[in-house]
Amino acid sequence: MQQIRGRRGPRRVALAMGVALAAGGLAAANPSAAAEPASARPAAGIARVSAAAAQRVDGIGASGAWWVNDLVRFPPEVQRRVADLLFGPDGIQLSAYRYNIGGGGTGVNPGDRAPQTPLVSPGTYDWSRDPGGTTFLRYAAEHGVEDLLAFVNSAPAVWKSNGKSCGGQLNQDNVDDFANYVADVVGHHRSEGIDLDYVSPMNEPTNTFEECGQEGMAVPVAQRDDIVRAVGETLAARGLDVGITADESSSTAGFATEVPQWTASGDAARYVSRLAHHTYNFPDDAGLRAAADVGRALGRPTWASEICCFAGIGQGWGQQYDPTIVNALAMADIIHRDFTRANSSAFHWWTALSKMVGCDTVANPSCVNQVNSAGWNDGLIYYDPSFATTGNSALYPTKRLYVLGQYSKFVRPGAVRHEVSGTPNGIEISAFEREGTWTLVANNLTTSQSTVDVSIDGLPAPAAIAAYRTSASENLARVTAGTVNANAVSFTLPARSVTTYVITRG
Repeated sequence: MQQIRGRRGPRRVALAMGVALAAGGLAAANPSAAAEPASARPAAGIARVSAAAAQRVDGIGASGAWWVNDLVRFPPEVQRRVADLLFGPDGIQLSAYRYNIGGGGTGVNPGDRAPQTPLVSPGTYDWSRDPGGTTFLRYAAEHGVEDLLAFVNSAPAVWKSNGKSCGGQLNQDNVDDFANYVADVVGHHRSEGIDLDYVSPMNEPTNTFEECGQEGMAVPVAQRDDIVRAVGETLAARGLDVGITADESSSTAGFATEVPQWTASGDAARYVSRLAHHTYNFPDDAGLRAAADVGRALGRPTWASEICCFAGIGQGWGQQYDPTIVNALAMADIIHRDFTRANSSAFHWWTALSKMVGCDTVANPSCVNQVNSAGWNDGLIYYDPSFATTGNSALYPTKRLYVLGQYSKFVRPGAVRHEVSGTPNGIEISAFEREGTWTLVANNLTTSQSTVDVSIDGLPAPAAIAAYRTSASENLARVTAGTVNANAVSFTLPARSVTTYVITRG
């Protein structure tokens, strides 16, 4: 079968000059203002971009759990629109996609969080199962998404200590069976023309998920090296060039203390390509830097591979639905700090779509633009939770979609981050360079406009500059760019905005 994409093939830099994410009849959110973040007014200042490289970017992405199991029941044109929004040049062009290898959902509360598994019985497969997951994995591949990752929440129930896809743990006697299962899934998709780049064989290993609201399993520290080694050896024996990411700790605190333990207990570390952690402890700068130190000590890039569900900047975990720029700025702050404090080489948002909107989108269509306390800030795009009975297949983008796009469309794989110093209070600027093109992403977290001059060592001259912005009234809109003088740029940042500047040779 024709190869859709090769593993780590030629990287493409997409600098689209215009975006219209609300096109095609989609109901793009234009939400009203919510509570202001507590931040000081910035003063005009001069920032400097260092000539020294900090880290190389792998990609920016989101996961396909668990909305794909609902979207498979939507009209094909809506499915394609979702793929275009997430992966296409008229969307946010994610460069990473996390495909969930379902564990079968045995014992899990009924619904989209009980995904199918292709495993019928050990060694026997039905590859027609999981149509939603495979549909959007193929869409991602066809759109040329750079990094395709397959992640496991739970091993199939037949190999679990409690016989369920939630709670319990993988039986030690079945570690090799599980490794062969993962390799079988990877090999099958390769035979279908889709090369997976990474496999993540465990998720939040300290969480038992005994409540069975979703798939999951505990993986004790002592077992993590066994699983990584078995999966690594099996993939290598079959000639499957796939990197392993681990251990997907739910917090940077657990990551910093537990990863050194299991990587020191044997040779499993040699099979680890990327060290991945979640940030649900919402760490301070010291906690993020501790995670970076783990990667440096082991000589591996680190990924911030999952986060969602916060009310605002610095507010931590909490239930709320907020489609406005206020919550999107909280996301921008997290992305900036993951790159610049944790030295992450990738940022992955949790789930691309969600039905946890917290209101009746049919009876009150405008509710999708308003903050409520019943929903969750877990998605980039939302859909009607009652779609099966209402027939409503509308999509509701949030400001988080566009703010993530401020990074994902322009900070492409292979870009190198450079440190930025001297930014005014309340302004965050991250700088990336790739093949002579500079990309600056500027977050204004405050309620005041600010003018900032940025000096860039090595800025190409002459230079052309383009700018794109998301704010309360703009969605990845092309805007008037700043001025370029010698090796410096000057630009004005509106209050509560994220602006991306792309500076190229003239």
